Amino acid sequence: MISWEDFENVELRIGTIIEVSEFLEARKPAYKLKVDFGPEVGIRKSSAQITDLYDTESLLGKQVLAVTNFPPKQIGPFRSECLVTGIKTEEGAITLVSPDHEVSNGQRLI
Repeated sequence: MISWEDFENVELRIGTIIEVSEFLEARKPAYKLKVDFGPEVGIRKSSAQITDLYDTESLLGKQVLAVTNFPPKQIGPFRSECLVTGIKTEEGAITLVSPDHEVSNGQRLI
């Protein structure tokens, strides 16, 4: 169990994917994403293994929930600056967590 204070320390924010490219150097199929989290957080990069359910066109403009206060993580030649959240399906594909209705970039999960 974690405390409420522990949970409050995790910054889960909404951002809009503004750029997508294939991550050719990744060991497992993945995309490189640029996500806009609004003026307070800015644009962050992330790597996501979501190629089973999404193509590059379907991801552009999609809002996603991401952890924005992890330290950067080096993934091969790519530096990931946030963690885009997803849920694994029974078949093992990842489906992204996103709001039902559009909200302003940078809004925190409450």
